[in-house]
Amino acid sequence: MSILQDILIILLAFWMVIDQQGPVITTWFPVIIAMFAGFILGDIQTAMVIGGTFQLMALGVANIGGSSVPNYGLAALVGVYVAIRTTGNIVDAKAAALAVGVPVGMLGIQLDVLGKILTNPLVHKAEKYAHNGQYKKMNQTILFAPVIFGLTTALPTALFVIFGKPIVSFILEVLPKWFTNGLSIAGGILPVVGIGILISMMPIKKHLMYLIIGFIAAAYLKMPMMGVALVGAAAAYNFFVQKVASDKNVALNNNTASDADIEDGDFDE
Repeated sequence: MSILQDILIILLAFWMVIDQQGPVITTWFPVIIAMFAGFILGDIQTAMVIGGTFQLMALGVANIGGSSVPNYGLAALVGVYVAIRTTGNIVDAKAAALAVGVPVGMLGIQLDVLGKILTNPLVHKAEKYAHNGQYKKMNQTILFAPVIFGLTTALPTALFVIFGKPIVSFILEVLPKWFTNGLSIAGGILPVVGIGILISMMPIKKHLMYLIIGFIAAAYLKMPMMGVALVGAAAAYNFFVQKVASDKNVALNNNTASDADIEDGDFDE
């Protein structure tokens, strides 16, 4: 059973980046990847806590224009695996996930760049085949690109899966205490930064009242996230209904004005 879980985790890592670059069926978001990893490893609760932490770090982060950013999906996957396999409680699991997952996520930048460098010649080669009408060779060449991208995440994951606890213990022993403490502090700060980046992209000034209501519900009323989400969904539905009604009224008024102009003869020949 353990071997089967290890294989599935590596396959999930391989599929994750292919899905990100193409079909987007399962999505590569940390919380989704963590959910699948938790399902495979049999501890969804721990996986979701870790996945939620990395998801907050990833808020507002996007590889726009082909730029490379920290792979928090990979960080969540490795963090979940390490946490569930090497720790016994949620506090230690979260600490281990951050200590191992954050560096792996940063390593994902270099791996993503490497993957793009290796696939670039393939694109030109496939383009050459296409110009020559050799479409079968073109398709065969293009298929190597997803394999390369898949290996950029599958190989580091396999490293942790194969060596397991010894490599984690080695990393934690080699890293100085100040560094691991810094990662823990960063793990607490980065979610706030992620939320801040996300808020900066949203029309907060226009809908500030909804933000205040959500803050009061979570901070003062101690409402669970599901409750806050439902309040937000109700507010969004109310806004949508009002917007639709307003647009209908504007359209109706414009039609009425146009009809009045026609009756008065005020229209272009």
